[in-house]
Amino acid sequence: MEFGPRALGARSILGDARSPEMQSTMNLKIKFRESFRPFAPAILREHVDEFFDMRPNEDSPYMLLVAPVKQDKRLPIDESATGLDKLHQRRSVVPAITHVDHSARVQTVDRDRHPRFAGILEAFKAKTGCPVLINTSFNVRGEPIVNTPEDAYRCFLGTNMDVLVIDNFVLEKSKQPNAQTIDRDAYLKQFALD
Repeated sequence: MEFGPRALGARSILGDARSPEMQSTMNLKIKFRESFRPFAPAILREHVDEFFDMRPNEDSPYMLLVAPVKQDKRLPIDESATGLDKLHQRRSVVPAITHVDHSARVQTVDRDRHPRFAGILEAFKAKTGCPVLINTSFNVRGEPIVNTPEDAYRCFLGTNMDVLVIDNFVLEKSKQPNAQTIDRDAYLKQFALD
């Protein structure tokens, strides 16, 4: 497990940063929070300067640096948009991690510090050409980050995550007993005050 203020790959929820719908999907169906809340990217350290205005191979292993998405990765936006329309515009080729000001809180990942997480990013890059994934803490609104395999499984079943990986075990939601699609409103009513 990590120690500190961020999920750094050991207790994380990962997603495809290239998906225009992923930010909203992860917020509403997994984290059960407002759809506009931003996510942070995890990127292979050797590719950080391709996506972010940082020095080549600059380290940010603890997700503490904020950097602009590179100009050549940005997409044109409608400057006249307002309100939610402004929030829901695709801003870059990795829209799920690009904030409204084109910034992102970057985590660099390398084989020396985190070989398994680096391996996941390398495999994703080999398959998609993209060395960036969303990395967010493995918890839902109002709960701490998971601590045990039991916590992880309970959170997995209580959200709309597709797959849970614990060490070398891969659990698919569709193959779990009593697996179901979770209704966000019903889930949130559990925490409503009378």
